[in-house]
Amino acid sequence: MKAHLPFRFSLRLKLALVALTLLALPWVGYRYVQEMERFLLEAQQQALLATARAVATALHERPQLMRLKVAEDDAARRAAEESLQQAAELADRSGQPVVVEEIGRESVMTEQQSVAEIDAILRGLERSTGRIWVVNRELKLLALAGSLKPKAKPEGDGGDGAARLWRDILARIVSRPDADFDEALDEDVLATGREITRALLGAPATRVRNSADGRAVIVSAAHPIWRRDNVVGAVVVEETTHSILSVRSQAMERLLLATIAVFALAAAVLLGFATRLSNRIRRLRDEAESAVDAHGRLKQLTSGSRAGDEIGDLSRSFSAVLAKLAQHHGYLESLAGRLSHELRTPIAVVRSSLENLRLEPDPAQAQVYLGRAEEGLARLSKILTRMSEATRLEQSLRSEARERYDLAAVATECVSGYRLAYPQRSFELQPPDQLLQVDGSPDLLVQLLDKLVANAVDFGRAGTPVCIGLQRAGNDAQLVVANAGPPLPAEVQGRLFEAMISSRPDRGGERNDGPHLGLGLYIARLIAEFHGGTIAAASQADGVAVTVTLPLAAG
Repeated sequence: MKAHLPFRFSLRLKLALVALTLLALPWVGYRYVQEMERFLLEAQQQALLATARAVATALHERPQLMRLKVAEDDAARRAAEESLQQAAELADRSGQPVVVEEIGRESVMTEQQSVAEIDAILRGLERSTGRIWVVNRELKLLALAGSLKPKAKPEGDGGDGAARLWRDILARIVSRPDADFDEALDEDVLATGREITRALLGAPATRVRNSADGRAVIVSAAHPIWRRDNVVGAVVVEETTHSILSVRSQAMERLLLATIAVFALAAAVLLGFATRLSNRIRRLRDEAESAVDAHGRLKQLTSGSRAGDEIGDLSRSFSAVLAKLAQHHGYLESLAGRLSHELRTPIAVVRSSLENLRLEPDPAQAQVYLGRAEEGLARLSKILTRMSEATRLEQSLRSEARERYDLAAVATECVSGYRLAYPQRSFELQPPDQLLQVDGSPDLLVQLLDKLVANAVDFGRAGTPVCIGLQRAGNDAQLVVANAGPPLPAEVQGRLFEAMISSRPDRGGERNDGPHLGLGLYIARLIAEFHGGTIAAASQADGVAVTVTLPLAAG
């Protein structure tokens, strides 16, 4: 039955959250654009400073160019009036006229020519997006050339409707520089401009400020104008950061487009991958839920079984588990027939013995029938005992005490008993050339060896010996029980030591010493694992060899 959670954190949602880590890419790109903008601003400041230096070089040692127009200076007017009065008095005394007006006119014309020369120098260096101005030490503006606003470009048709719409969307997301701003030169710029102050003190300087209306950022560079060792003025060169902002806007637009494209592609790939992965997991879930049919039979899973990823591994693991369950289920289905076969003989012996005992008047013969009935009952008891033997062994292994013992001594003692228990068989013991001590239970090892020898006797060819060998292999001891006979059947390859697996041959009329429920080698595996070892069986050229590998005791 499916469990319904209040909120399903699906695989696609998890992958979508993982995809959010891609947001680090546009963040890194944005940081890169910021660094690029800073470098461009520094480069612009250095370029403006170089221009200011060039203009200042043209004005060095030319003090006449730094004078003010007399007509615009009150002190100059008063000086001209005083000169006019003095000239009039001189004319009255000498009787000759003096042309003072020409002298004043010549002075004004000379200073106008100086200003015009500065304007000519500035116009020669004027740029389309820059402004150059010159001030003297009294912070009086002597000349101004250029404009901070870019020249108007002819507007095209703007492309089709989709292109215009896309540009409008980008304009809302990425801001572009505003060409309409106030470029008026405020008086405070002259009074508070620290770059001008530093230039008048003899040091070139730069400054970044906002326009009067705050719509533009203006970068300015000032350089002093020298007359010998004195600063007589400064040249200031200005530009807006519109070119840098345009480059930044283009970079941000491209970054935005790249981010959208990468996210769209990543979302499509992750969504497709998550959908495929979810479908495979869903098919695996559906097959697992329907692994047991209406008749109780198990079947293997096919979803993702050939895939080399984790889902394929999971499906193969599920299939392996279902295969083992199917084998166990098949054994349980055949257990009734096997138990019927094993129980039929002792029950028949007991029944026939009791019937003969009821009809037999001779006490001596009655004892014979009574003995047969007891043998049948003993056989029935052994069947029940072996059915619970594995379960009792698994429980006893949890509390079994461990001790150090000599593996060779235990095996030698067991072989002596096997020669008495199986007089029709011969046993060959190959003892080790050194002491083999292991940690575990010698009683359990005797039980393990009993199981292996019983199988070797049952499967071995008549007249051939059962070979028991002991040897050391590195830090392990190996116990090998081999018999000559048929090889391992293909149907039990790889699962001989699992529970309820039996391939015991039909012995025909040969007397069987007890029931066989396929638990002997399974018990042997449990005992080997209790000792920290392994057990394996392999077909040889003439028979089968079972090898038990146990770790030697440390020290």
